[in-house]
Amino acid sequence: MTREATAARAPARRNGRGAGRRAGRRARNRVGPVVGVLVVALVASCAVAVALGTADISPADVAATAWSHLFGTEPTLSATRDAIVWELRAPRVLTAAAVGGGLAVCGAVMQSLTRNPLADPYLLGLSSGASTGAVVVLVLGVAVALPLAAFAGAFLALVGTLALARASGALSSTGVILGGLAVSAVASALTSLVIFWSATGDSYREILGWLLGRVAGADWTDAAVAAAAVLVCGLPLLVSARLLDGFALGDLSAAALGIPVERLRFALFACTALLTGALVAVSGAIGFVGLILPHAVRALVGTRHRAVLPVAFLAGAIFLVWADTAARTLFAPRELPVGILTALIGGPVFAIILMRRRRAA
Repeated sequence: MTREATAARAPARRNGRGAGRRAGRRARNRVGPVVGVLVVALVASCAVAVALGTADISPADVAATAWSHLFGTEPTLSATRDAIVWELRAPRVLTAAAVGGGLAVCGAVMQSLTRNPLADPYLLGLSSGASTGAVVVLVLGVAVALPLAAFAGAFLALVGTLALARASGALSSTGVILGGLAVSAVASALTSLVIFWSATGDSYREILGWLLGRVAGADWTDAAVAAAAVLVCGLPLLVSARLLDGFALGDLSAAALGIPVERLRFALFACTALLTGALVAVSGAIGFVGLILPHAVRALVGTRHRAVLPVAFLAGAIFLVWADTAARTLFAPRELPVGILTALIGGPVFAIILMRRRRAA
């Protein structure tokens, strides 16, 4: 290359780097306002979602009922309407918020660790493992043990995936993906075998509803489990946000920056898997939330995980609250499993995101 050509290209490179830095600053400046708006939107969404339904209840009644239960004041609603708000709708809406936010965070972390835009929280075979555990107890008629069995199935799937990935050498992204596919195939086959061999009548309907994903019937125990899982497993992921940025550069570059790549990948995979397992145990397998929301969030606030993870949590929580509300109200008196609605919404949205990314590239 001639000296003149090199000199001519230098300003273009500087301009490109300057444009990238300016875009990064603009994305960082948007994070605070975006988080504030999403927090307000989440609180308002929960209040409105609890109010919506066949019983005529206003958001003000919802706020008054919550105040009376939290601070021990005299309830303002009748006993029936108070039970509708506090015992039926409120735990369901809060469970949906925790599950949606947790799955979105898991999706963002998985896509970063594997550098695969199609990665989602169920990549490690967790959904299939949890489904096997849940189906076994439902067929046996021990529905009370469903959350524990689903979590145990997800944990065993994680152990199998990581063992297969480790058997091929260092714990690499490719090895984890292939191990997850193998475990998922085996667990799905076992689930199908149990359903074909034993499920009949009501148990078949209950199994199908769980496999499609639902938060119907969630109580305060389910809400507490989901919230505790998000808190216990989500905080380590948020603390590791700067380290997750290093994985975007590739393993060699991350190691050159002093990041213990293999140990950190194992810890983050395990943390993400435990969070996913706990959420799946509560809600069943709800797809597309962890796949779509991280892409939309990165388009809004950039790729830095200190911004992506909290915004993804809030966006995922709002999305699943409204998806479950729509599944509960649009088809009344029938109720659609929310996993069907997220797939119906998620498929076209993901196609649009892919087309935009291709156009931008």
